[in-house]
Amino acid sequence: MNAPCPLDNIRIVLSHTSHPGNIGAAARAMKTMGLSALYLINPRLFPDREADARAVSARDILDKIKVCTELDEALENTVMVAAMTARPRDLSHDVFNARQGARELLRYAGQQPVALLFGAETSGLTTAEVNKCQIIIHIPANPEFSSLNLASAVQVMAYELRMALIENEEPASPIGSPVSFNDLELFYAHLEQAMIASNFLDPQKPKLLMQRIRRLFARARLEKEEVQILRGILTALGKRW
Repeated sequence: MNAPCPLDNIRIVLSHTSHPGNIGAAARAMKTMGLSALYLINPRLFPDREADARAVSARDILDKIKVCTELDEALENTVMVAAMTARPRDLSHDVFNARQGARELLRYAGQQPVALLFGAETSGLTTAEVNKCQIIIHIPANPEFSSLNLASAVQVMAYELRMALIENEEPASPIGSPVSFNDLELFYAHLEQAMIASNFLDPQKPKLLMQRIRRLFARARLEKEEVQILRGILTALGKRW
């Protein structure tokens, strides 16, 4: 029995897409490279005839689209999320170019779902959306004209993912068991509650503390067992407050 293809574990997630044609074009771009899991977060228009027209022979991907109302729903059970953004960030995660980022995603996609998150056409990803990701991927375009159409950006990344798979038919799996998005979010909530209870964090004046903490642990690439240890420590300390 053939092992599942890592590309089957890669979700393309489009957040707040304005133009339905871009959804159809993204589906076509995905199918040409062997990707099939497309998730939408609050699209302005979908289903839509323009999406169907632009998808051409990839309407089967449109038929299987998962439309979500919240980002957390689209990222449920993933173990690695990459933010597609070219904008500089004051508190940046590890940044990869498209080729490096594709290889990094495939390391995790061999066993469990991963996601590639794209923002709205005009505004891109919000800071809150980027904070839900572990890494940032950018396409090294012409600095004098770096604006890529959404579907074109999906096509570039779909191509890089396929090439990364061809170059390494058996991508190296990460050491240990990576923590899921769900468990990581529970850990962040637990940590924030503990910091508030200990008066380390003022919820009325949080500043950028949680954003910095998310960046710190994103770089650490926490494993499932490590998160369990950290939550155990927080629980034990909580009994002393």
